[in-house]
Amino acid sequence: MAAYLVGHITVRDPDLWQVYTTGVQKSLIPFEAHLVFRGQRAAVLAGEHSYEQCVVIEFLDRGSLQEWFNSEAYQDLIPNRNKAADVVIISYDT
Repeated sequence: MAAYLVGHITVRDPDLWQVYTTGVQKSLIPFEAHLVFRGQRAAVLAGEHSYEQCVVIEFLDRGSLQEWFNSEAYQDLIPNRNKAADVVIISYDT
């Protein structure tokens, strides 16, 4: 069963964010994950949502998503992520 990572993002440092996203793309390769969607918020139609961007990444299953998240390759990117942006990351099963 596929699993999805959804990230809600407000970038504070675009240059450092680019370093982070480039690293994320490389870190996904061994896990056969792929980018489904990356976009800029157009409008909040109901409720409150302060984040400016969203990303959705598809993994083969929840185990693959967790393995990627806990991988050394991704964990090494977290300090850049935390400096570059405010981020909430959520996983979903289908």
